[in-house]
Amino acid sequence: MWFFYALIPCLLRDGVAILPAPQNLSVHSTNMKHFLMWSPVIVPGETVYYSVEYQGEYERLYLSDVWIPSSWCSLTEKTECDLTEDITATVPYSLHVRATLGSQTSAWSTLTHPFNRNSTILTPPWMDVTKDGFHLVIELEDLGPQFEFLVAYWRRESATKEHIKMVRSGGIPVHLVTMEPGAAYCVKAQAVVKAIGRHSAFSQAECIEVQEEALPLALALFAFVGFMLNLVAVPISIWKMGQLLRYSCCPVVVLPNTLKITSSPQKLISCRKEEVDACAMTTVLSSEELFRTWI
Repeated sequence: MWFFYALIPCLLRDGVAILPAPQNLSVHSTNMKHFLMWSPVIVPGETVYYSVEYQGEYERLYLSDVWIPSSWCSLTEKTECDLTEDITATVPYSLHVRATLGSQTSAWSTLTHPFNRNSTILTPPWMDVTKDGFHLVIELEDLGPQFEFLVAYWRRESATKEHIKMVRSGGIPVHLVTMEPGAAYCVKAQAVVKAIGRHSAFSQAECIEVQEEALPLALALFAFVGFMLNLVAVPISIWKMGQLLRYSCCPVVVLPNTLKITSSPQKLISCRKEEVDACAMTTVLSSEELFRTWI
C-alpha cells in the first residue's frame, strides 16, 4: 500500500490536498556511522524536500518530549540522513521524517523501533603491513576518534607467543617490532570502541618475511681489506713524507766533477811539489845538452 500512496501526488482530506508521509524508515549503521533512510515521496514534475528530527533519552525525560532538528537534514532532497554527529550517547533514539512540497507538509513518519548506537556493525579494520629495513610497521584505517585498535603480531613459527599492542588512532604508521633476519612475522588487528563496549572481529592475518643479513658480511669483508691496505699504505706514506721533508729542509748539493777533490789536500800539495821538481830537473838537463852541442 505504501508504494501505491507514494505514487499518488496528493490525497484528499475534507477536500484539501495533503502530502503523503515518507515510508520504510530504517537505520544503517556501520563503524559508528549512522544513516536514516526512507522511501521517496514521488510527485511528478516536483521536487520534494525532507526534514529529520531526533529525540534522545534526555529530551524524552527532562525536556518534555521535545524533538531536535538534525544538523544536516533540514529540507534536503536526499532520501537519507547522516545522524552520526547527532547521536552522541549510547541510549535509545527516536527518529522521524516528513516531506515538504511548497506550502504542503506531510505527517511525521516515525522509525518503528528506537535506534541505539551500540547496535552498529563493527568491521575488521583495513591495515597496511610493511617493513622498513628490519622494522615491522603497520598503518591502520582511520575510522574516527572513537576507535582504537588492538594489534597482535608474532613470528610465523609453531608455538610462538602473540604480542599485543594497543594503537590509539589510525592513519599513522606505527612501529611494532625489530625483526630478526630470515624470520617471517604475521600481524592481525581488530577495532575497539570503548564508548559502546564492543570490538570487531580480527582482520585476516598478513605475513611478511625478512631476508638473511647478507649485506653486513660484505661490509665486514670490505672493511678488513681496507684495514690491510691501510696497514701497508700508512708506513709507506710516513716514510715518503719524511724523505720529502728531509730534502726540502736540508738539500744535498752535488758538485761538478771538475770541482771535486779526489785526494786529500796534503797529498795534493805533495804531488804538486814533485811535479815542479821534475820540471826543473828536465830544464837543467836540457840546458847542459844544448851547451855541449855548441862546444
